[in-house]
Amino acid sequence: MTPAIDLLKKAKAEHRVHGYEHDPKSASYGLEAAEKLGLEPACVFKTLLACSEKNELLVAVVPVAGTLDLKALAQAAKVKKVDMADPMAAQRATGYLVGGISPLGQKKRLRTFIDSSALALPSLHVSAGRRGLEVELTAQVLAEHTAGTFAQIARS
Repeated sequence: MTPAIDLLKKAKAEHRVHGYEHDPKSASYGLEAAEKLGLEPACVFKTLLACSEKNELLVAVVPVAGTLDLKALAQAAKVKKVDMADPMAAQRATGYLVGGISPLGQKKRLRTFIDSSALALPSLHVSAGRRGLEVELTAQVLAEHTAGTFAQIARS
C-alpha cells in the first residue's frame, strides 16, 4: 500500500481504492485515470505543487479537466506570487513520484488548497500515491486529512 492509503485506513476514513493499468506513454495521468476508470474528468483531481516567492511549497488539488490558476492560488495562500514547483523539490517534499503525487500522506505537511468545485461532488478521486492507483473520497474527508482549504483555484 501507499502512505495515502495507510493514512486513510488508520484514521478509519471512508474511502475506496481503484486501480487501473497505467500506460507510461500517457500524456495526462489524470485524464488517463478518468478514462480507464470510466469517470467524468470533473470528478478526478490532480495534485500539483507550486512554490511561493518565499520558497514555500503549496499543494493545489484541481480537476484534471482544468488548469491551476496560479494567481488565484497565490491569493488563496495570501502570498504575492506562485510558480509551479520544481519536480524534484515536489518529490522530495511529498515522498511521491511526479504523476503519482497524492495530497494525502505526504512526507512533509504542506499547506493544501482544494478547488471549491469539489464541494459540489458526492465524491472525488485523487491519486492514491502511485500511478495507476486512485482513491475515492468526499471533499470533506480530503480536507480533513490534508488540513486543506477550499478556494476557487482552477480554470476550465
